[in-house]
Amino acid sequence: MKRIWLMIIKLFYLVPYYFCRLNYIAKHAEELPEEEKYEFYHKAVIKANKAGRITVDCHGLENLPKENGYILFPNHQGLFDGLILLETHERPFGTTHKKEIDDHYFLKRFRLGLGGILIDREDVRQAMKAIGEVAKQVQQGRNFALFAEGTRTKNPNKIGEFKAGSFKAATKSKCPIVPVAIIDSYKAFDTNSTKRLTVQVHYLKPLYYEDYKDMKAAEIAKTVAERIEKTIEENEGRFADVNP
Repeated sequence: MKRIWLMIIKLFYLVPYYFCRLNYIAKHAEELPEEEKYEFYHKAVIKANKAGRITVDCHGLENLPKENGYILFPNHQGLFDGLILLETHERPFGTTHKKEIDDHYFLKRFRLGLGGILIDREDVRQAMKAIGEVAKQVQQGRNFALFAEGTRTKNPNKIGEFKAGSFKAATKSKCPIVPVAIIDSYKAFDTNSTKRLTVQVHYLKPLYYEDYKDMKAAEIAKTVAERIEKTIEENEGRFADVNP
């Protein structure tokens, strides 16, 4: 968590502005254009990552569908994953979050600004309703990012089980599925180091509805997980000399 304090200290002169703007966007989230809200987060995160001595090595942006209305499915390593997507993905996207996120003042305001949807893991009916809402918004042209593992992995650069239920949003909306491989993200906030760090994000080739229409949700989850796992195995250690 030392790196978060480094970001705050180096951007101290901007903290009042960011604080006010964050609250304003959260309060007026339904009134402001999505592009305007996202542009603020996108630019702020780029500055924060630079202040935190983090370089994001991004690959595969050309794989993103040309038309909006798709779902990103990244692996989940830690708190920094969202900032990786916010820096590299230039188009707005929505998110899903466990309901406990609203217990945190700043995280709640980020969620409101990004149009995030809450999921209660202990309430199956509510969770399915939330997934249905994601599908509805994707059909209307919104992009989303869903962490199908449900929680961050305990093992660095190893992925957990991808939950089939997360892919119901894609099968209902018949949208493109974009696997996203994140590497070394856990080193940013889940260690006490502030050394210069390079993390990787790989946007992989999407699965279109024609590719997965005959597959069950569990099969889709397995396919996406295997593609991400293969990419991690092929690229892990590329910046070992930079990230000692």
